[in-house]
Amino acid sequence: MGNVAVGARSGSGGDEPEEQPEGRNDEPSGPGGDTAPGAPGAAAAGDGDDGGTGRRGSRQQRSFWKELPLLVGIALVLALLIKSFLLQAFSIPSDSMQNTLQRGDRVLVDKLTPWFGAEPERGEVVVFEDPGGWLDTPPPEPNAVQEVLSFIGLMPSADQQNLIKRVVGVEGDTVECRQNGQVKVNGEALDESAYLFPGNTPCGDKPFGPLTVPEDHVWVLGDHRQESLDSRYHVDGPSGGAVPEDKVVGRALVRAWPVDRWGALSVPEVYDRLAAGAPTALAVAALLPVALIRRRPRP
Repeated sequence: MGNVAVGARSGSGGDEPEEQPEGRNDEPSGPGGDTAPGAPGAAAAGDGDDGGTGRRGSRQQRSFWKELPLLVGIALVLALLIKSFLLQAFSIPSDSMQNTLQRGDRVLVDKLTPWFGAEPERGEVVVFEDPGGWLDTPPPEPNAVQEVLSFIGLMPSADQQNLIKRVVGVEGDTVECRQNGQVKVNGEALDESAYLFPGNTPCGDKPFGPLTVPEDHVWVLGDHRQESLDSRYHVDGPSGGAVPEDKVVGRALVRAWPVDRWGALSVPEVYDRLAAGAPTALAVAALLPVALIRRRPRP
């Protein structure tokens, strides 16, 4: 049976080569099984490979340049979204917040939490739009590059009609400061030594109050008290010196520039204690009538 199989494979005479499929080349190759040098197939194969590599490189290069405008567009959109809803850089234009902030410092302002109903709190440093008449000088005219970079949030806002101060009182608070005395909020004196500019008095140059902060307003003061035209200087205005909350751009979270002055702008502890004491005072005020009734002599 083995001979029959051989005969069937080799044909009747055994001398004729097996018929090859059209287009197949089984000719002997050079050493190592490659096509012999100089053979037509070798040249064709080499040309085809080089041409293919060149076309792929060209396609990749064209693809990058086509995608670059898209990447730039996405980056600009993200920058605009961040500026509009998350964070925005602001430049400090004056000395009114020394030594907490120096002229020329850059701060990052949180614009996200107000979208969720967050309101300014006592002790926070906030950026707000001019409520009207606080700034008597127009902002410097920015050049075209500054306008573009500030528009997309890569530079501090070109609109310099903004101010930055510390919130001392919120709606419903009673604020006051007697000559050479301390600032008081709801009758409690504030120890401002942690941030008040050295050598300044809390209100020696401009006493105020007592007055009640209107609803949806905040009362603001600068840390460099003698260099700050803050709420004290606008008590004759429509809101008695208070700033409407809808004018507040956001809370300054971080001093981002220069690098050697980087740091968080946290709320001083004195305001934490003030906030903690408020519920206790309210509770005492609510329970006082009950205590008086219980102490009344029975008939």
